[in-house]
Amino acid sequence: MIKTLIATASALALTATPALAAASAPVSAASTLSLKGAVRTGTPTARKGKLAAPDALVGLILAAAVVAGGILIVADDSDSN
Repeated sequence: MIKTLIATASALALTATPALAAASAPVSAASTLSLKGAVRTGTPTARKGKLAAPDALVGLILAAAVVAGGILIVADDSDSN
């Protein structure tokens, strides 16, 4: 019961603190420097973009291996003492 109460209070504090801080923040002078009217434009590139670089593919394979290893460790039902 006490663990649930502490977890609930912690979650509430973590979610409410940024909202309270934003609500009580004074309007700063930086808000007048907003680039609200600016238009963003892209620049053409000479190369074609790639969806995933070879390094990213290696990282995905390693991540999948770690997940598969974790599943195997959790699913291992042998009782070796």
